[in-house]
Amino acid sequence: MGRWSRTERLFGGDPDRRALAELLLERQGIVTRDGVRGEGIPGGYGAVYAELRALETLGLCRRGYFVEGLGGAQFALGGAVERLRELRERGEEREALVLAAADPAQPYGAALPWPKRAGARAARVAGAYVVLLGGEPVLYVERGGRTLVPLVDPDETWLRPALSALVSHVKARPGRRLAVERFDGSPVGDSEVMPLLVEAGFLAGPRRAVLR
Repeated sequence: MGRWSRTERLFGGDPDRRALAELLLERQGIVTRDGVRGEGIPGGYGAVYAELRALETLGLCRRGYFVEGLGGAQFALGGAVERLRELRERGEEREALVLAAADPAQPYGAALPWPKRAGARAARVAGAYVVLLGGEPVLYVERGGRTLVPLVDPDETWLRPALSALVSHVKARPGRRLAVERFDGSPVGDSEVMPLLVEAGFLAGPRRAVLR
């Protein structure tokens, strides 16, 4: 009844592991053991490893040690490797990016661990966001937007670009708003971040900072 129905009968039999390996390469660019585990694929990395090696033999991907700390058995598309090289050559330039915490393109909490400062506050849940600066997570926006959790020690040098990126992200989506009440576990009105929020475009209230 209605718009939804079960679909198991449409996908009978064993999955096509070659197609799965190609899909992982397209989605992730660089496929690692932890990245596959984060996708929740039955059988984990072992389920696609042989197919990734076969794709390497065919010249469709490369095997190497592209990302430090994620194991030696990594497979990547050629374009992904070139983009990594471009980022390395930029030096001190740090681009701010806002991603949904549960986005497959957001590696923290899956392929990479959350920063220790996050404790148990950061998680890959729907409705939460992560602000990355130069690829490193610096700010976590809890679901509902009432709490901002700094993932590194608060400092104006990263807070300004991170908050600016967050404001641009919200304003680019009509109907979205943030009403921040707490920052780093304390009421936002009593924190040193309030002037930076106002500078970025928030409106200061008695107990919260609002962005429409």
